Amino acid sequence: MMPNTLKQKINSGQCVLAPGIYDAFSALIAEQAGFDALYLSGASIAYTRLGRSDVGLTTYSEVEQTLARITERVAIPVIVDGDTGFGNALNTQRTVRGFERAGAAMIQLEDQGFPKRCGHLAGKTVVPVHEMCGKLRAALDARHSPETLILARTDAVAVEGLEAALDRAEQYRECGVDAVFVEALRTDEQMETACRRFAGKVPLLANMVEGGLTPVKSAQELGAKGFSIVIFPGGTARAVSFMLQRYYGSLREHGSTAPWRESMLDFDQLNALIGTPELLENGKKYE
Repeated sequence: MMPNTLKQKINSGQCVLAPGIYDAFSALIAEQAGFDALYLSGASIAYTRLGRSDVGLTTYSEVEQTLARITERVAIPVIVDGDTGFGNALNTQRTVRGFERAGAAMIQLEDQGFPKRCGHLAGKTVVPVHEMCGKLRAALDARHSPETLILARTDAVAVEGLEAALDRAEQYRECGVDAVFVEALRTDEQMETACRRFAGKVPLLANMVEGGLTPVKSAQELGAKGFSIVIFPGGTARAVSFMLQRYYGSLREHGSTAPWRESMLDFDQLNALIGTPELLENGKKYE
C-alpha cells in the first residue's frame, strides 16, 4: 500500500474533495477521474450490498471487507464511515484496528445511539458526551499509526440544537481527534458558525447530501468558508440508481441494449478500464 498522504493534504490547507464510493469498481473509476481521496459511505454499502436503508443494518465485517477490497485496488487515501464503532469503546477499538489493517486513511466515528441511522433521517438519538469521549479516546489508543486519522462526528444538531452540537464537537476535539464533523447543518449561517468556531483549531468536514438537510455547495465554496474536507457520500449511489432505472426500463421495453449503445462502454472499453490487457500480460510471466 502506498503511503497515506491525506494528513499532509489536510495540513497543507488544501480543501480535500472526496466522492462517495461503495466498492472497488466505483473506487477505481473515481481514482481514474483524478480525486485526491475517496469516502467509503456506510449508507451506500447498505444501499448496494444489502439493498436496504441506512438504519444500522450493516456490520463491522461487511464494511471491513468492502474497505479491504477497495484499498487492494486503488492507491489514493480512503476515508471510511465507521458508524458508531459498532458498539462500545472495546468494539470501537476493534473497529479502528481492523479498518487500519484494511488500509483506511481516516476513520469516522459518530455519537449516535444504536441502532444508528442516516444523519439526514428523522428520529436520531445521541449518546452522552462522556460516553462518546471514552470511545474516541479508545479509538486513538487503538490505532497503530498517527497517520491513520480519527474523525469525530456529532449528530446532535437534530437532537439538542446547534450550540449543543458545537459544544460536543469541541469536547471531541479536546480528546485529540484529527478532524470533526457536525452533521446536518441546516443553513449557510450554521455552516459559517461552525467554521468560525473551529477555525485554526481542527479540520472540519462538510457533508453534501442531495435532497438532504444541508445546503449543497461546491467544494470551492465550502473551502472558502473554512471547511477542510468535503464529501458527497451518497451521490454515486443516487446517480447509479437513476441510470439503472432507465437502463433496465429500456431493456425491458426494447428487448435490446441498442438504444443505450452510445451511453455505455462496450466489452473492450470496460476491459481497458479495469486493466484486463495489463493483467493478462503480467500473467504471461508465469507461464
